[in-house]
Amino acid sequence: MSTNHLRNGDSEPLLRQTLLSSSQRSIVNSTSQVAIVGVNVSPIESLDYEIFENDFFKQDWRSRGKAQIFQYIFMKWLLCFLVGMIVSLIGFCNNLAVENLAGIKFVVTSNMMLEKRFQLAFFIFFVSNLALTLFASLITALIAPAATGSGIPEVKAYLNGVDAPGIFTVQTLFVKIIGSITAVSSSLLIGKAGPMVHTGACVAALFGQGGSKRYGLSWKWLQFFKNDRDRRDLITCGSAAGMAAAFRAPVGGVLFALEEMASWWRSALLWRAFFTAAIVAILLRAMIDLCLSGKCGLFGKGGLIMFDAYSASISYHLVDLPPVFILGVIGGLLGSLFNLLLSKVLRIYNFINEKGTIFKILLACVISICTSFLLFGLPWFTSCRPCPPNPSEPCPTIGRSGIYKKFQCAPNHYNDLASLIFNTNDDAIRNLFSKNTDDEFELTSMLIFFVTCFLLSIFSYGVVAPAGLFVPVIVTGASYGRVIGMLLGKNSNLNHGLYAVLGAASFLGGSMRTTVSLCVIILELTNNLLLLPLIMMVLFISKTVADAFNANIYDIIMKAKGLPYLETHAEPYMRQLTVGDVVTGPLQTFNGIEKVRNIVFILKSTGHNGFPVIDEPPMSEAPELFGIILRDHLLTLLKKKAFISSPGATSGAVFDNFAANDFAKKGSSKVRLKIEDIELSEEEMDMFIDLHPFTNTSPYTVVETMSLGKALTLFRALGLRHLLVIPKISSRSPVVGILTRHDFIPEHILGLHPFLVRNAGKILRF
Repeated sequence: MSTNHLRNGDSEPLLRQTLLSSSQRSIVNSTSQVAIVGVNVSPIESLDYEIFENDFFKQDWRSRGKAQIFQYIFMKWLLCFLVGMIVSLIGFCNNLAVENLAGIKFVVTSNMMLEKRFQLAFFIFFVSNLALTLFASLITALIAPAATGSGIPEVKAYLNGVDAPGIFTVQTLFVKIIGSITAVSSSLLIGKAGPMVHTGACVAALFGQGGSKRYGLSWKWLQFFKNDRDRRDLITCGSAAGMAAAFRAPVGGVLFALEEMASWWRSALLWRAFFTAAIVAILLRAMIDLCLSGKCGLFGKGGLIMFDAYSASISYHLVDLPPVFILGVIGGLLGSLFNLLLSKVLRIYNFINEKGTIFKILLACVISICTSFLLFGLPWFTSCRPCPPNPSEPCPTIGRSGIYKKFQCAPNHYNDLASLIFNTNDDAIRNLFSKNTDDEFELTSMLIFFVTCFLLSIFSYGVVAPAGLFVPVIVTGASYGRVIGMLLGKNSNLNHGLYAVLGAASFLGGSMRTTVSLCVIILELTNNLLLLPLIMMVLFISKTVADAFNANIYDIIMKAKGLPYLETHAEPYMRQLTVGDVVTGPLQTFNGIEKVRNIVFILKSTGHNGFPVIDEPPMSEAPELFGIILRDHLLTLLKKKAFISSPGATSGAVFDNFAANDFAKKGSSKVRLKIEDIELSEEEMDMFIDLHPFTNTSPYTVVETMSLGKALTLFRALGLRHLLVIPKISSRSPVVGILTRHDFIPEHILGLHPFLVRNAGKILRF
């Protein structure tokens, strides 16, 4: 029997071990699947998105009255409201904290520069960056390693059916919020959009499983979601809310969850995701209005907290389209190069992280030190510029964010590179996107800033801290967009700020590879619908060019981490194989009425999650497949000691000993029941259990001659964990084996059939 029940066995990193342990069909496929979750190697397992329809479930569903059904539906909408409310509060506080924490650092440093105390200014800048990075890396490495990175690959894998330990715990949520604030404030070139998506998913997951018993945050009135399907839908809404809160883009957040995150979508879920994002938008707007009165600290003037960068009237003509086309091509090339280099750096970082926690923290500190030296030193190599005659804001900018940073310059002069570096990433984007600033930046400074951002965003992402990629990619794309605008000069009717917007869009398309959601996010970000045709054009071109080289960055990271994500399409070689070609054995089955000793032995000797239940004479005329039973349900039966003294069918009264919650799927952060936790006497071991009432009698089955590609389409579309394979000839055993997620992974298939690698070119041509 093949296994996706990835809770047992060795924990060798997947990057050093293929998913397949053998190329022989006859050898037992007992390899336990592991993946890099955060920066640690952890066992993973699949989720049960199929509703398990046994007799107990049917009776429980029939017993529900109209009031309970209404309560169930009402709770779905109430939880969406609560998720939207909490995520909007977190997003607002996150922005506010970063703006004030980083703002104080920049203001103090700038004050020292005004007093020409350059060494002290560097010391303050260096120490504050290092302290913030050290704090973020310490709490991440020691409290919640799963909070490392953006979290989008892990959430995307979860919504595809992969359950990784620790990604939705209270510790992860806490570290994701605090660590993201401190890491972004430390001048590392990382963003907070990705961590906000993970934060929204964490909040939704905690609500979906009724809280956390470990921390006394358990709410019985919330425990309505008893299966992975309902929790999956709520987590999808949470990820949409996170993106909406990060960019104040509710529609873009919903589309991002649909286009990039979710593997399954339906109209009812679309309504709830839209409702959740709408709550986020309304509350964010209310809190921003509160800040207009100046009660939000150093940078609390409303517009400085969220993006609202390019609300200008623009005009363009047919002659402006060729430069935009070139911008899209460059964005695709740079995006694919960015993805390639980042994947290489992450592999190096993984090698360092394997050496222990101290090396993870040292790596983060080294990146922080190098970043501080670069950011403080580079402005010294650029020349000062005189303040414009009629600046849009005071020049030079003192005591706040702005375009005109004095740095080391003489009075009435400013350093254009320092104006980009000594601001938060949000303010740097706002400066780059600003209209009527064509003469504010030099080409040399913009080139230096582009190369610096491109490299630092690659080397900063893999450190042990919450880190996103959206904002660094936007900053980098906006800077090279400005470069293109400067090179074209008077030959284009478009201003440099618009080129920055289009550059950001093209680099996002080249790296992220999403189109519709990014287009809407940028429109909501810039507050200008007139940009729609140009943004659509650069996104389409950049994605098309980049797809010719590699996959999108989140898919690359998922593959590097070893998360077994199932794509929507089957590989060409899967058409050459049948499901019988990848099923491995031996198959573990149970009789309809099974001895307790046999159940305990099989549960202890295997890590499988699902077991076929076979009826044999005298229960049936011939051996026949009755259904499938889950490991967790068997453990519940053993714990409750639902035994009978002799082999015989039980009456319906057996249901009186169980409650619906006994068979409800535990949340991902809950402690699971193990066979070692159950104590049984010798007398009990010789008793029997009637498995019929607790067996899913309608499992999905495929005949062994079905093509593997067709089986993959069925498996993914239905969100299955187990797919039973039955023989074509009924005279054989009623079940041949079980297909799980593991059996559809290319490494597993190509390991079983090495000839497919040699004939890959022929298969593709076919």
